[in-house]
Amino acid sequence: MENVMSLNNIHCKLKLSPSWRFNSNINDHVFSSKTLITKPIAFSSLSSLQHRSAPTPPPPLHNQSKHTTLLVETYHEHHTLRALIQRLQHEHSCPLRILQHDGDWTKDQLWAVIKFLKNASRPTQILQVFDMWKNIEKSRINEFNYKKIIVLLGEEGLMEEAVNSLQEMKAHGLRPCLQIYNSIIHGYSRNGKFGEALLFLEEMKEINLPRQTETYGGLIEAYGKHKMYDEMSMCLKKMKLDGCSADYITYNLLIREFARGGLLERMERLQKSMVSKRMHLQSSTLTAMLEVYMKFGLLEKMEKCYKRLVNSKPRLKEDLIRKLARVYIQNYMFSRLDDLGDDLASRTGRTELVWCLRLLSHACLLSRRGMDSVIQEMEESKVSWNVSVANIILLAYLKMKDFKQLRVLLSELPTRRVKPDLVTVGVVLDASRFGFNESGTLEMWKRMGLVYESVKMDTDPLVLIAYGKGHFLRDCEQVFTSLEPYAREKRRWTYQNLIDLVMKHNAKQP
Repeated sequence: MENVMSLNNIHCKLKLSPSWRFNSNINDHVFSSKTLITKPIAFSSLSSLQHRSAPTPPPPLHNQSKHTTLLVETYHEHHTLRALIQRLQHEHSCPLRILQHDGDWTKDQLWAVIKFLKNASRPTQILQVFDMWKNIEKSRINEFNYKKIIVLLGEEGLMEEAVNSLQEMKAHGLRPCLQIYNSIIHGYSRNGKFGEALLFLEEMKEINLPRQTETYGGLIEAYGKHKMYDEMSMCLKKMKLDGCSADYITYNLLIREFARGGLLERMERLQKSMVSKRMHLQSSTLTAMLEVYMKFGLLEKMEKCYKRLVNSKPRLKEDLIRKLARVYIQNYMFSRLDDLGDDLASRTGRTELVWCLRLLSHACLLSRRGMDSVIQEMEESKVSWNVSVANIILLAYLKMKDFKQLRVLLSELPTRRVKPDLVTVGVVLDASRFGFNESGTLEMWKRMGLVYESVKMDTDPLVLIAYGKGHFLRDCEQVFTSLEPYAREKRRWTYQNLIDLVMKHNAKQP
């Protein structure tokens, strides 16, 4: 993996052009209208037909007028909101002055302004605007408005403002609800101020406000974020003592945090407890467990967890599939790459990664029959090759030292519309070390102008993880990193530049 990353770094330093990808066409769908065909109708059914086909009478005029009025009002309201936001977008605009100038705003206008201030990273003005607006009309001092503003302040991390609004709310004789306390407790917890969070947790107890699993869930998640794993367990115990039963959401949250912290024993103990209580393991929890098993190389447990994840039928993320593939490759479990490709295909369809995994599986096992089978499937599905597919097969032929098939495939690349990249060039020059005559291929590329193009690295990283780097790629890294920084940046690097540089360097070696 470190080798692949270092090669990618060189690729960035060379100012390589971006990789090209395949684009799928989107078909337009045209819907045809049905044609009504009339047939002779018996007189006995004429009256019923007349009843069914009678035209619907037009709506009363007063209903039409009401509908038109609503449309006009909606249009004007939308236009007014847009004009208000445009005024706020001006440089050095002050929402307090705009409100003072307008005299008042509707509820929709206020929350549109607050949303704008939040998205514009001007959260400190939110409470000022709310205070001025609610003082215009005393009926606006109510629990709903305070709840909405305090929750928003908590999400923005403005805890001092949120607490001040809470105190002000209580001074007006209004009773805070669970969402308000949750917002303050979670806000303090996210900032690592657990002392303040626990004070408000106790305050809930004093005012006889029932705590729920969501209240403790935010605390547990924050403890996990700050790697306070002992406090997580204590929080679970406190939760039970307070008469708040931990549900499957709490257990899933705890398992995920223990998994991210690498605490396998605690994670597995909780998981067994969930099984005994017949609680449901969420797919995100299974994913967290799978990743920690991969991290510690526990292959048997990794396989069991992966099967459970596949059976739960979640969306398999490409990043997770790549991590699994890397583990299989590093442990020489090449046949599992084919299974992994099939699992991915059943959810996402046959993507480029699917073909890469399946072909790589047979190529690493040096199975000609397996590679031919996958290639035939691609042709039947009318899937175009990319450079990763070509390089997988070329690297397999190089490993087999089958230079006849290597030469045939290299000659087919132009007809398959596959442009060689740095890995392809490396295969050709590495093969020359074992008796392959590379001059014909290089001359063909020169006639096509390919060797004078900017260097690209379009091959899937999994291919290099599976095969490693050859002599040419390692020499490229060594020579390029030995250059002075100004020498690396002074020109556009082409394949011919690198070939000449490596050959010149190797000629100096004893």
